[in-house]
Parts: sequence; C-alpha cells; structure tokens
Amino acid sequence: MSIKVFNTLTRTKEPFTPLEEGKVKMYVCGPTVYNYIHIGNARPAIVFDTVRRYFEYKNFDVQYVLNFTDVDDKLIKAANELGEEVPDIANRFIQAYKEDVGALGVKEAVHHPRVTENMEEIIQFIDGLIEKDFAYESGGDVYFRTRSFNEYGKLSHQSIDELRSGARIEVGEKKEDPLDFTLWKEAKEGEIAWESPWGKGRPGWHIECSAMAKKYLGDTIDIHAGGQDLTFPHHENEIAQSEANNGESFARYWMHNGYINIENEKMSKSLGNFVLAHDLVQKHDPQVIRFFMLSVHYRHPINFSDELLAGAKSSFERIRNAYENLLHRKDSSLNLTDEKTYWLEEAAKHKQQFIAEMDDDFNTANAISVLFDLTKTANLYLQSEQTHTEVIDQFSETLKELAGVLGLQLEQEVELLDEEIDALIEERKQARKERNFARADEIRDELKARNIILEDTAQGTRWKRG
Repeated sequence: MSIKVFNTLTRTKEPFTPLEEGKVKMYVCGPTVYNYIHIGNARPAIVFDTVRRYFEYKNFDVQYVLNFTDVDDKLIKAANELGEEVPDIANRFIQAYKEDVGALGVKEAVHHPRVTENMEEIIQFIDGLIEKDFAYESGGDVYFRTRSFNEYGKLSHQSIDELRSGARIEVGEKKEDPLDFTLWKEAKEGEIAWESPWGKGRPGWHIECSAMAKKYLGDTIDIHAGGQDLTFPHHENEIAQSEANNGESFARYWMHNGYINIENEKMSKSLGNFVLAHDLVQKHDPQVIRFFMLSVHYRHPINFSDELLAGAKSSFERIRNAYENLLHRKDSSLNLTDEKTYWLEEAAKHKQQFIAEMDDDFNTANAISVLFDLTKTANLYLQSEQTHTEVIDQFSETLKELAGVLGLQLEQEVELLDEEIDALIEERKQARKERNFARADEIRDELKARNIILEDTAQGTRWKRG
C-alpha cells in the first residue's frame, strides 16, 4: 500500500508520488523568532517531524527544510522594547526553539535557512517578478500584482471577487489594488535594512519562503507544510509568487495541521491562556507532550488541558511499562521453539496494521491505538508460565520500533545522581574556559533533557531539578 496524503489544494487524499524516486523534498514554515514558541507552534514541529520520520522509515531520503523568520515587524518591535539588536534577539530565540523542540524529540532539519542569510536570493526573486510584470515598485515598496496571477485563491478555495470585498489599502501603503501584497518594505528611520534596487528596506513576510524553497529544494517541491492558519494568505501568496516567477507548479502536496484550543477555548494572549512550549517542557515529561500531540489526527483540532495531559501520561506509561516488563521477563525466558508461531504472527499483524494506519495520511491517533493493542497482546503473553526468548524479543523490538517511528522513546532515562550532575557541570565549566562552546551546549542540553535546570550566577553555576 502506498502512502496517501490529504492535499489541501485538492481537498482529497492522494497517493504520494515523489518527484524523484526514493526522495522527498519537504518545506515546513518555521517560527518568527522574537519570543519563545507557544504550543500551537510546537504542534507542527512535532507533526511534520513525525511525517518526516515515517517517510524515512519507508526508506525515503527526506530533504527537510524548516526556515526561521529572523527579521520582521515583531522582531523590530521587540528590539526597540528591549534595547537590543534584532540579530541578537533572533539568535537567542533560534537557540531556544532548537532546545525546546529538541526536548520534544524533533530532529534537526537538513537546512534551517534564515531570512537575513538569504537576502541576495530574495532580492533576485523579487527582481524576477518585476521583470515579468507580476510585481511593481511604488515609493520604495514593492508589491505583487495579485490579479495578474489567474489562479489566485486555488489553495484556500476563494475567488478574487470574494477576496476583494474584504480588501483594504492601509495607511502608508502605495498599492495599485487593495488585493496586492508586499514583497519589499521601505525601511523606516532607524530600522534594520538592506540595500536593494528599490532603496533600503527588508522583505515582506511571504516572499522569504518562496525564495528559500527555490534555493534549497528547487522550483517544484513535493510537500509544503505548516499550520492551518497559514493557508491564507501566506501559502496562497507563496503559490502566486513562486509559480509566477518559476513558471512551474510550486508544491505538489500541501499539508496543514489543525489548531490547538486551551480548555476548549482558542488560545490567545488576551484570554490569558497562552501556553509556552518552553514552560511546558520544564514541568512535564517532553515525551508525554509529544505522545499527547500525536494522539489526535494532525488535521483535527486538539484540546489541551492539564487533565488531558495527565491522561496522556497514564496512557504512555502503560506502553512503557509493557516494554520494561518484556525486557525484565527476557532473562528468565526459554529458548523453546514450540507454541511460538501464533504469538510471532500476532506481533507481525500489529506491525502491519500500524503501517496501514500511518500510510493513511499519517494517522498517528490510530497508530497509537495499534500500539495499545500490541501492548495488550504482549501483556497477555506475559501471563504464560513459560515464555520464549524469541517471542519476547519480537514483542519488545516491535514496540520499540513502532514507537520510534512516532519519535517516542520507551527506555526510561536513568536519573542522574547529584555527584554525576556536579561532574558534568565541572566539565561544562572547563569546556567554556577552553572556548569549546559546542561541548558546553551539549552538556547543558543533556541536563535539560533530564529535567536538570542550570543557573549561571556570579557565584558560579547552580542547578535544580525541574
């Protein structure tokens, strides 16, 4: 059975056929790095990391690109409020993002492009649109002529007439048409800016992903993914500018994950129910958070509460306990060959069912149900007076393998003793003294993953258990 993907563009499940056999070109919209990410940002990080893992499990070579928006209005505002430079804020929160999603089991992307490091490509892309008459300069700004792209609205399934009714020209904008969107913004006094053919300025939000996807993956990619809120206007605008400039279809499959609600209400700062992933991974086992996020199909909304997270912890522990019970029983199992065929076949059936669920648009909710069924079967087998090593191995290896596809680790971390923590802190201190910052960061991340919080003070480094 081939993998089927729900394509937002067609609103149907389609068999996945890559542009190049055995390879997947996948671009995921990353965060704007002006603050810690909230759990709404953490969901696509986990979801599309799982999609990537499953493709890799099926022996695809995944060219996975996730960008960082490291200059925009939010970053400039934060820099002004904090009295810092935009690059310093961006660097700090890029590092925080990597630490937080890393704790949640998210693998590093093959490429993590940043806007500020791809300015030449962005300017060239805009220049190409102007040459093709899809864009125009107006008083230092550059806008995309939305009506010049005949298929505008095909992703969000809206017509130009529907869009026009709500379009407005804001104060300070110099558009020909209310539907036109910004590609380049003239710099205001004191703002961070780059030289361009249209004067000093910086890119609009939408253009960055088109330029970076082209640079790292080519004119046409297999999958473009992100949160449901990006469908319009961000992804719609990406399609228009990419296909207008490249003369090719931009992305063959569009994937979008659903929203997160907090206690059945939409998450927002005004409601005071804003939950940062940075805080969450300090208070809860990050593996439980990941398990919770995958317990609902990625396209569906998910409701978050402490009660639901506690339920996820209990459920995940059932799977972990079954795995540990299998390992414990292994030492006392016999190498007998009779009566094992049925149980080996049962383990294999569960594995095939898991694959079938994941093949069906990456249905992690049903895949987790299969893990529970496998756990139930393994526990039933453990009630036998005599168990066989081969069957025990098959159950434990299958549980570990399938959980690993979801980015879940069944092995419990051994809690560090105080003296081990002190030794690692001393090693980190020496590494920093020797300017081996990579090793120092590794130690900090290792301790954080084990729920050990470091505080660097004038009197030295202190630690506490999270």
